[in-house]
Amino acid sequence: MCGIFCSLHVGCCGDTDNIHCGPNKTGFHELCERLKVANAARGPDAQGTYHVRVQGTCSGEVAQASSPSETCGPALDLEFFASELRLRGDTPIVQPHQQDGDVFCWNGEVFEGLNVNAYENDGAKLFQSIHTLSVMDDLPFLLGRIEGPYAFVYYHAESRKLYFARDPLGRRSLLIHKPSVFNPYFLLASVSVGDDQGYVMEELSTDGIFCLDVGRLCESKEVTQHFDSSLTCIPRHVDRQILPFAKLSRVNTTLPPDAPPLVPSLDSAVLPRDLAIAIDHLIDHLDKSVMLRVQNIPRRTSSEKGRAQVAVLFSGGIDSTILAFLAHRHIPLDEPIDLLNVAFQNPRKIQVQTDGNIGAIPKREKKRQLKAAEINGAMKEHTSYMVPDRVTGLQEVEEFKRICPGRIWNFVEVDVPYEESQAARAAVEAIMLPGRTVMDLSLAMALYFASKGVGRVRISAAPNNYQPYTSTARVLLNGLGSDELLGGYGRHRTAYAIRGWQGVIDELQLELDRIPTRNLGRDDRVISSHGKETRHPFLSLTVVSFLAGLPVHLKLDPRLELGLGDKMLLRLAARKVGLLEASVRKKKAMQFGSHSARMEAGEAEKRGDLMIRTIPEP
Repeated sequence: MCGIFCSLHVGCCGDTDNIHCGPNKTGFHELCERLKVANAARGPDAQGTYHVRVQGTCSGEVAQASSPSETCGPALDLEFFASELRLRGDTPIVQPHQQDGDVFCWNGEVFEGLNVNAYENDGAKLFQSIHTLSVMDDLPFLLGRIEGPYAFVYYHAESRKLYFARDPLGRRSLLIHKPSVFNPYFLLASVSVGDDQGYVMEELSTDGIFCLDVGRLCESKEVTQHFDSSLTCIPRHVDRQILPFAKLSRVNTTLPPDAPPLVPSLDSAVLPRDLAIAIDHLIDHLDKSVMLRVQNIPRRTSSEKGRAQVAVLFSGGIDSTILAFLAHRHIPLDEPIDLLNVAFQNPRKIQVQTDGNIGAIPKREKKRQLKAAEINGAMKEHTSYMVPDRVTGLQEVEEFKRICPGRIWNFVEVDVPYEESQAARAAVEAIMLPGRTVMDLSLAMALYFASKGVGRVRISAAPNNYQPYTSTARVLLNGLGSDELLGGYGRHRTAYAIRGWQGVIDELQLELDRIPTRNLGRDDRVISSHGKETRHPFLSLTVVSFLAGLPVHLKLDPRLELGLGDKMLLRLAARKVGLLEASVRKKKAMQFGSHSARMEAGEAEKRGDLMIRTIPEP
């Protein structure tokens, strides 16, 4: 995991001492420094900066400036900054990578497609692979053969072109600001500093590999006016080429038989043969995906021996439970696994618990009563962190103790007082930008505190027998993707009720199409703000391809009740590996399971898609 920052702006001819020369140079310089600080938090192990000046000549020839006295044409200054969270290889790495004028900033992990030994750094190895390409036109062929989350920036000195992209699923954040009249410079960053007049940040599209012709832009003498014509999007997929990781697979459109056999229960002794095979293959694919994401994580110091290197964002639901169980298979038994379970003090929920359901009274009166109760201190007297995810999390730990003997499971209870969550709100809003909705905030708050990993663990079965605990794990497993790929949402049942199996197929394809534009960039920005990395085993492109290719009726069955028909294939797989209790748990959205949503009096009616800036203060 790394933080990336890259800027391009008009420089001053012959002035190498002041690289920030130009209009409003002080404001631009201050903005760049703040962005570098924000992106440094993502990679606390090392940071580095590298500058490149691109300049035309008096004769109109396009050339790299070797000395300011030799050139008098327009100049563009590029700054590259990268921070490093060392999770691969034995040797400390300082970015940006540089060789022969080429510059590479890498934020990602290569899990398949590139031969990286345990002692090697994947970013350094990938840089050499790109640097030795005979032509940069081969870049899509190289990237289409590697699997893993990534965002990168690569400057090719010979062609004076800047390449940048995210992986096809958008599992790593990269934000872009295009030059405008008021802010005539170009920015790329893993994370912003929140709302600022100095930029308009957007998520970089995952549609292709972007190429900015810096040399052409330099000769145009007008960055803002000619930027779009200097920027091209190179397709990831090349016809007639086998590139397994160049694009997302399409959902299998084969309709099931008129009446596919029903699975009466998860304990069915006899299953249809194709379903039994699919269960085994899912376990195999998911097991390998988890293995690749938990092995060969370097320790920072010898004092960390015996402490957890891997944590799971853990609710006790089926997704996080099966990931924790599979991680147990591949992590040494003498190494604990941290289970991060977050719960929020929620004034609105607490008031309902103390006064009963007052939902039937008028909204204005309900809001008045809730506010009065808060003022009177009722919420503090009745604080409880036994939210739904805490209850299921504690239940699942007991199941782990039975089926995973010898493993230490650190069930980390991350309790977030109301005052603490509100104090962090401004910081979370800044990190999650350009996400701005109510749902963005409630999910980001849950991830922010869970990934921070500061809480307590029980040291005995006696009541209130805890000790403070801070997780040292810098790799966090996340179950995101399971619902989208296996049909875990209520809308999949609705689609079946309206249009049958064809409706379900269409909805699953929409889910897959939306993954790159929904939560992944935001989640990456939030979790990485603590110098930690989230990894998504369900979103390995190998797993995605396998699940997308299965006939729909092997993944879910909307004819069956909740807790059986939704994500049926995963439930049967969990049952087969021994996770009996987890296999029947019903879905609970993270923001509701942790009580991070709708904290204020009167918020029960607010939709998740409302913009947070439009919400009046209570």
